[in-house]
Amino acid sequence: MSKQPTQPAAKRSRARTPNNKTTTGFRISDALWAVLEPLLPERGNTHRFGGGRPRVPERRCADAIFYVLRTGCQWAALNDTDLCAKSTAHDRFAEWVAAGVFLQLWQAGVDQFDELRGLDWAWLSLDGALTKAPLGGKKTGPNPTDRGKSGTKRSLLTEGHGVPIGLAVDGANRHDRKLVRATIERMVVARPVPTAAQPQGMCLDKGDDYNEVRETLHEFGFTAHIRARGEEAKDLAREAGKRARRWVVERSHSWMNRFRRMLIRWEKKPEHYLAFLHFACALIAFRAAGLFG
Repeated sequence: MSKQPTQPAAKRSRARTPNNKTTTGFRISDALWAVLEPLLPERGNTHRFGGGRPRVPERRCADAIFYVLRTGCQWAALNDTDLCAKSTAHDRFAEWVAAGVFLQLWQAGVDQFDELRGLDWAWLSLDGALTKAPLGGKKTGPNPTDRGKSGTKRSLLTEGHGVPIGLAVDGANRHDRKLVRATIERMVVARPVPTAAQPQGMCLDKGDDYNEVRETLHEFGFTAHIRARGEEAKDLAREAGKRARRWVVERSHSWMNRFRRMLIRWEKKPEHYLAFLHFACALIAFRAAGLFG
C-alpha cells in the first residue's frame, strides 16, 4: 500500500493559517479608540509575584467586540481571526458591560453631536422594532408576528435628525404603548425644558394611539403627534411646505440593523444585549456628527 504524498511543513503551516483579510475593515478607528479608552475600567496587575500570562491589550479586545457587533458572528468565530480568543473577548465584554462603558460611549457620542450640530428637540420620534431571540432569556417573549417564537422588542427614541437618545428593551409580546414611559426615562442626555415658544413634539404611529400614551406624553411635557400609517404622506401631498417627521426613527432602526449582531438577539442576558445596542447607538451618533466615517 503506497503512502500519500505529504505537503512540506511550510505549506502545511500556511494552510492552517486563517485568512484574516476580512477583519481589516472591521476594527475601530484611532479616533474612536481615543474616546473609548478613557472610559475603560482601571485594572491593576492580578499576578502578585509577576508570573502568569500577560493580559491581552484592551485595544485588541475592543476590535474583537466591534467585529462581533459589525459582522454578527458568534464569539467562537473570533478564534479564526487574528484578534483575540473568544473567551478573552467575551470576558472583557462582560467586564466593560458591568462598568457601563458602552452606555457612557453612547452618551459621549450624543454630547459630541450636540456640540457640533445641535440636537433638534422640536421634533422627536419614537418607534419599536421586533427581533428574534432564539435562545430566550430575560426581556424576551412570544412574538405575535412570528408564530409565537421567542423574540424581543427594542423601543427607540430619536431627536429630529434621527440620532438615538433613548432606548428600552422588553419581550416581543409587550405592546408599544407599555414602553413609551421607559424609553423616555432612559434618555442619555439632559433635556431642555419645553416652553410655549419652543414646544417639543413627539411623533408616534397609530399603534400608540391610546389615552395612556397621550397622558404619559403630557406628563413629560411633550406635544403628541400620533398619526396613522400613510396619513402623514397624504397630508404632505396636499399641503406644500410640510415634511414628514416620524421616518427618522425608522431610518435609525435600519441603521442599527446594519450592525448585524442586532438582527438576531443571541444574548440571554438583557444587559449584554443592551450593551451591543448602546454600542451601535454610539456609533450612529458619532457618524451623524461627521466623525469616524
